[in-house]
Amino acid sequence: MPVVLWKNIVVFITISTSFVICFCDYVNHEDNLDIPAIAKYFTTKGRYEEVNPYLIKDILAVNTSILQLPSAQCQPFHLTAIIRHGTRYPTSKNAKKMQKLYELVMSRASGKESWLREIKSQWRMWYTEDMDGRLVQKGVEDHKHLAIRLSKLFPSLISEEKLRGGFIKFMTSSKHRCVNSTLSFKAGLTELWAITDKEFDHAVNDALMRFFDHCTKFVQEVDQNPTALSEVVKFRQGPEMRRVTEKIADRLRVPYNTINDDMAEAAFYLCAYEFAIKTVNSPWCQLFDEVDAQVMEYANDLKQFWKRGYGYDINSKASCILFHDVFSRLNKAADENKSDQQVTEAVTVQVGHAETLLPLLTLLGFFKNNGSITSTNYATQTQRSFRTSHMLPYAANLLLVLYDCGAGDLRLQALLNEKPVTFPGLSDQQASMPRYEDVKENYRELLQGCDFETECQLFKSPA
Repeated sequence: MPVVLWKNIVVFITISTSFVICFCDYVNHEDNLDIPAIAKYFTTKGRYEEVNPYLIKDILAVNTSILQLPSAQCQPFHLTAIIRHGTRYPTSKNAKKMQKLYELVMSRASGKESWLREIKSQWRMWYTEDMDGRLVQKGVEDHKHLAIRLSKLFPSLISEEKLRGGFIKFMTSSKHRCVNSTLSFKAGLTELWAITDKEFDHAVNDALMRFFDHCTKFVQEVDQNPTALSEVVKFRQGPEMRRVTEKIADRLRVPYNTINDDMAEAAFYLCAYEFAIKTVNSPWCQLFDEVDAQVMEYANDLKQFWKRGYGYDINSKASCILFHDVFSRLNKAADENKSDQQVTEAVTVQVGHAETLLPLLTLLGFFKNNGSITSTNYATQTQRSFRTSHMLPYAANLLLVLYDCGAGDLRLQALLNEKPVTFPGLSDQQASMPRYEDVKENYRELLQGCDFETECQLFKSPA
């Protein structure tokens, strides 16, 4: 597939209204009434700040002590960053669902609650189908701020000198929200260093950043297979979701049969989008309490588990092409470093989707539960590690950093959303920043196999 090079362009984004790791220390919502009490359950529609609450007070804050270097001698020499696009508008499909709910509430809901009066008298449906997932201003800021924070976290790698010298490479999915996120990341750096005399290319590469579209087996057996998500369908028709829809109907004083699982999802998304895009604690959020939000989160986690995660082997194997691309680059940087050569690609920034990151995280073995999450084990999964609210907010990022710790001792550190994660399958002593050779040994079977063309064939030839 051809790779397309683009120059920086000026992007104007208008909005039609004004504007395992420890996931500890969530925001105390009682202290900040602008934050919905259910914000930490917004799954892939959540803000990055809910994963890293310290950013609410200072969006450029970094804590270099999290890097936990084995010795002061360790120096980073390569960084690969795989990043989800920033905050976006709803897709056309979700905008339609939200419009349908809004019409129902306006025509049939009754009651004297202040939040309902606000919806009916002040709130107006402003989401339109033509927004179709485009990046919003908050999404521009997500990537600008991330770029600045990473330059503070890794100043020897993400530097003006490296950028001007061509040692920082950029790659993106062709989707407008990803291209504009890439432009925003670059703008974060060029504005930081007041660079006005030079532009920096980026490559559009869907073969890597949208591999899921090109994997025939995944497309036919999972993505377009109506039975592949049967566990999701069963849960959405089950008792937990029924309680949520009935409570929403009670709050709106409408018949139970007017609120189905799609309507509940639309209401949840209205709350989530209003907060992510405009930082507003919307009256739509009053349709849910924390128990309801946990059910809604689980329904989406189920979908991600079975469509992009551990549910089917092909979900992760579809990312083999990206996996090999990453390790090929790491190997090249390691070889150049060992030979005392200039590392030609000090930093690689690759911008894609939640659907890019989750299969790769799954292939690497992160956030694997004991057993599957299903339609019937909700009650036992409250402490599950597979939780997309923590893993995949807007601008979610996986960082892989190579260090030279002297005497040929190369180490690899993984960070998810700017927090260290331990490589599955390695001992506790090694896992936070293991020897690079140990990481490669850990993934030896994947490195020797995991061939995209072979894995993605609908019918594999017998060995």
